[in-house]
Amino acid sequence: MPIDQRRAPIYEALERFRRMRVVPFDVPGHKHGKGNPELVAFLGQQCVEIDVNSMKPLDNLCHPVSVIREAEILAADAFGAENAFLMVGGTTSSVQSMVLSACKRGDEIILPRNVHRSVINALVLCGAVPVYVNPDVDSRLGISLGMQREQVRRAIEEHPNAVAVLVNNPTYYGICSDLRAIVKMAHDAGMLCLADEAHGTHFYFGDELPVSAMAAGADMAAVSMHKSGGSLTQSSFLLTGPSIQAGHVRQIINLTQTTSGSYLLMSSLDISRRNLALRGKKIFSRVSAMADYARGEINASGGYYAFGRELINDDSIFDFDTTKLSVHTLDIGLAGIEVYDILRDEYDIQIEFGDLGNILAYLSIGDRPQEVERLVSALSDVRRRHGKKATGLLTQEYIDPQVVATPQDAFYAEKVSLPLEETEGRVCSEFVMCYPPGIPILAPGERITKDILNYIRYAKSKGCSMTGPEDPDILHLNVLK
Repeated sequence: MPIDQRRAPIYEALERFRRMRVVPFDVPGHKHGKGNPELVAFLGQQCVEIDVNSMKPLDNLCHPVSVIREAEILAADAFGAENAFLMVGGTTSSVQSMVLSACKRGDEIILPRNVHRSVINALVLCGAVPVYVNPDVDSRLGISLGMQREQVRRAIEEHPNAVAVLVNNPTYYGICSDLRAIVKMAHDAGMLCLADEAHGTHFYFGDELPVSAMAAGADMAAVSMHKSGGSLTQSSFLLTGPSIQAGHVRQIINLTQTTSGSYLLMSSLDISRRNLALRGKKIFSRVSAMADYARGEINASGGYYAFGRELINDDSIFDFDTTKLSVHTLDIGLAGIEVYDILRDEYDIQIEFGDLGNILAYLSIGDRPQEVERLVSALSDVRRRHGKKATGLLTQEYIDPQVVATPQDAFYAEKVSLPLEETEGRVCSEFVMCYPPGIPILAPGERITKDILNYIRYAKSKGCSMTGPEDPDILHLNVLK
């Protein structure tokens, strides 16, 4: 059967189902909204009518054989993959299924330390052993960069029994490693190459954007459609190449993913895939142009540094995602998180995140030039009204960890809760991170140092949203006994 990207099989099946006026004696219990009128008033009748359970006409996400399977085939074709899996647990679920498909207890996996917590969560679950390639850090911007080719080569040489290499494509800030070279090194050593593409959906639909994981020959990629692809929050794809056994991946996914897949999420993936397949290149060309315009205007206004392709150094910054509007703020005397708060509280502008030195405005398919102009104007006004001398501001976003135990061993070990100031030198048994971006400052099994404690205190004082520990106030940490 020829592939027709104009199709949206799940959406089409749901439309047929709505017209049938079926009397529901199954779940969900709201019965097309009749049992919860407040929900209907909030979400709308059309929305709740398609919040339905798996049934023969609508297929089953755990074992798709009809419309969901057709949607997967269309997605695989659109993304240049051998297989695609619809994921309704967010890209966290995609990343974890990817790692769990490749690794088992005791296996080594080579990865950068500036990964999302979902990667290390997967190591907690499966017991794999991380071999960290600590990324370079841009000392001016205070951000972690990509993986250097030589560091990856050395890690593969020193750990020949590792089963996989995992790469961020791109990082939260838009920085890409030399993915093609890393894929070749991994494959030459008999290892898989996995890509966390939570922030790289658009790479599959842009002629001037960095290479996508599937085009680079990676074996698996977790793709966050809800971020730049336009689908509903919590919907994602897991893509696999020809070397990966699809049946095994499906079994891994079914270990943790819900048996009650949301048709709202699945149909949003279906419709959004169709949109990108038909119009994605034009859409993301426009998005890149808007981001380039904003970079130029922000840099011309003075004080800020909206960084871009000029950072490329052919190694740790092999390429740059031009849709990412990342802006360094310290030269106007404000931490990124302070600019983030001011934009929200005083200008009604919600950007993606602010860390200690930078902000990220996430531009994608729904943005318009007038909104970009409003952001540019607001940033100029923030500098004029709130800017001050840049003194006493921390710049470091990434601190090399001292790994003492595997994430799984540390997470499940006997532990004790200590006041933060008494934890220096101890081994952490939980996560600490600013979210977003969700890159752990501390992960289970890592030693707590003075620099890390200072970073945590400073980030809290600046208003960063700190998550991870059992103690929500992060006044105590769990450490190994």
